[in-house]
Amino acid sequence: MADTALTAPPRSPLSHDAGRLAAATRSSGGAVRLAELPFLAQVDVRLDAKGAAADAVGLALGLQLPLEPNTVVRAGELTALWLGPDQWLLVGPPGGERELESRIRTAAGDEPVSVTAVSAQRTTLLVAGPRARDLLAHGCALDLHPRAFGPGRCAQTTLGRTQVVLVARDEARAGFWVLVRSSFAGYLADWLLDAATEYV
Repeated sequence: MADTALTAPPRSPLSHDAGRLAAATRSSGGAVRLAELPFLAQVDVRLDAKGAAADAVGLALGLQLPLEPNTVVRAGELTALWLGPDQWLLVGPPGGERELESRIRTAAGDEPVSVTAVSAQRTTLLVAGPRARDLLAHGCALDLHPRAFGPGRCAQTTLGRTQVVLVARDEARAGFWVLVRSSFAGYLADWLLDAATEYV
């Protein structure tokens, strides 16, 4: 007999912290905004940046993979982060991993390419508001001044002793993405909430 048990919907790593993040946002009076952006599609891509696959993949995705270290290229709902000379992280809307993988593999053809869905290993925290840079500076050794780490920049770094990928979003979205491994997400949320007490 078939198993008819219903499976529970997936829970994001910080679903139990949503209330605390929202409360800190309200208490800060808009100085900082903290929220989880759950289930974003994340696909790791490795290929030769000078090979034929790079151009073909760029055309298939509607954006050119960034070649300058620690930069971001965005087109529509898709964001490409430079992680290394032959490595990028593509971030898109929830549930888009398979479609992204398929487009990349089809575009690359016989060229060597590695495509790995990594959505399940990370979640994304939004840190925004006028004091977002100050808040992040409490636990990040990077120079976060807009001249050094302005919109369109990304870096693999540590925040509160946790390895993260930090992304400076464009001014219209006003804030940062903090991509953190799911197993460290709770710790990092606690750290951010503690650091944010200065502004609430």
